[in-house]
Amino acid sequence: MGLFGQKTKSVVGIDVSGSSVKAVELRGVSGRPQLVTYGFVDQTTEIVKSDAASAQVEAVRLIREVIKRARIVTTKAVAALPSFSVFSSVISLPEMSKKDLVSAVRWEAKKFVPMPLEEMILDWEVVEDRIKKKSVSEQKTEESKEPAPVTHRKDIRILLTAAPKALVERYVTIFKQAELQLIGLETEAFALERSLVGNDPSPVMVVDIGSRVTSIMIFQESIPILTRSIDMGGESITETIMKALNVDASRAEQFKRDFGLSMGQGSNEKIPKTIEFVTNSIINEIRYVLNIFRSQSEKPLDKIILSGGSAFLVSLPEYVSKVFQVKVFIGDPWARVSYPVDLKSVLQEIGPRLSVSIGLAMRDIV
Repeated sequence: MGLFGQKTKSVVGIDVSGSSVKAVELRGVSGRPQLVTYGFVDQTTEIVKSDAASAQVEAVRLIREVIKRARIVTTKAVAALPSFSVFSSVISLPEMSKKDLVSAVRWEAKKFVPMPLEEMILDWEVVEDRIKKKSVSEQKTEESKEPAPVTHRKDIRILLTAAPKALVERYVTIFKQAELQLIGLETEAFALERSLVGNDPSPVMVVDIGSRVTSIMIFQESIPILTRSIDMGGESITETIMKALNVDASRAEQFKRDFGLSMGQGSNEKIPKTIEFVTNSIINEIRYVLNIFRSQSEKPLDKIILSGGSAFLVSLPEYVSKVFQVKVFIGDPWARVSYPVDLKSVLQEIGPRLSVSIGLAMRDIV
């Protein structure tokens, strides 16, 4: 049984990461997303980096398991490709006919996509005042797109996204074997923008700290203008504490959650220093992305939003804010979702790690 008993049309957003599978089912009620149910399974998955049959079988098993645990009934699913596996760029082109635009976009794509275009699926959209976010679809190529008409403009901006065909096909196969109808496949950046940024037109950075990978994105007018990822996350912090204090994984994880970067009374001074050493890799990457943004934009960064399972690391928002002199918040992906009030404390605690799943499920509702 879901959290609400009434049956109605709904969509499940499924986030398959390197260490877990997370699912959130939402339905639209008067144009607002309403929580139906959610669930997650913490177990290693390798479907992004491995095309082995065993990895595919395991991914199918985990998706089925999370669907069963959460008692999800709908078969309509939206999934996300990891940011590090997709290439995105905002390009500017002179105003031209639709036919010429198709060729021009493909030509520009060759400049930033480090793989043969024959091996990629291109998805592009003309950017007006705000982007209308669309998915990377296994059924549509850039030749079938009908970009919005452009009038009275010298230049037009295009949001261009390229995903490996082999990876897209792998996802399609996995979800089919899991007996789900994959109605949308998009990038994590779009999902995070939808659940954490919303209609905010100001420049916003989202730092999504997962178990293995941290993705750093800057959005402006809902457009992901900069995206970078590093192989550093919550597991890296836990492993460093294990080595520094010679403790097992469960105890190191508890130390991480209890103390974080805090030097409060009763804390082991070595723990915050150890965590700070690891998080500096993330800090340096944030600094790099921020410097690129500042060199290209006259507008200042408005704020930084933290997401992912390690967003609640004690004193992390204060630490990042102090380093960059920017407002830093822990993202609330439930802000535009209706849910039972008695679940608020639980949902707020797990919200950051479900941000991608929530954004995916919101795709056809908001």
